[in-house]
Amino acid sequence: MAAKKKPQQRKGFRTNEFIVYPAHGVGRIVSIDEEEIAGATLELFVINFEQDKMTLRVPTAKSDDVGMRKLSEDKVVKKALDTLKGRARIKRTMWSRRAQEYEAKINSGDLVSIAEVVRDLYRSETQPEQSYSERQLYEAALDRMAREVAAVQKLDEASAIAKIDEVLSKSAQRTRAAAAATDEAQVAA
Repeated sequence: MAAKKKPQQRKGFRTNEFIVYPAHGVGRIVSIDEEEIAGATLELFVINFEQDKMTLRVPTAKSDDVGMRKLSEDKVVKKALDTLKGRARIKRTMWSRRAQEYEAKINSGDLVSIAEVVRDLYRSETQPEQSYSERQLYEAALDRMAREVAAVQKLDEASAIAKIDEVLSKSAQRTRAAAAATDEAQVAA
């Protein structure tokens, strides 16, 4: 492999920029390399996923096909955080089918879809515990969402998780208060 002069920008992406790779979450483009592989010259984004201790090489020509994108804008992050405030929408289908749907949403790279998974799988202290597979999916979705919120809002990951958790717990408190008010109204009637 012979490395050549390194360009600083390709297809709207530049070196040292944070991006979202749907299957792995937020990463940083370390360089854009040209390498000769099997006699063909290939231009590659070299993406580092620091938390996963992983480096990925994506051909620049394939970046659109794999769904690589820039970080979400502030309004998308706000919409995702607002999504957390909604009621959990849990379908009455078998867990294996729901788990597949959740996994697809997590790997879609769409921040609002990931927020839906976080919202649907969140459990407050007053709710029953999650199964192991529910917990795994919840943590994967929370991690993906927190990394992007942290990168967009220039926070550390722990602060982003705290922010998401605060929105979720306030929403759960409002839901409990509304349920209690409904119960009181039914008892009074």
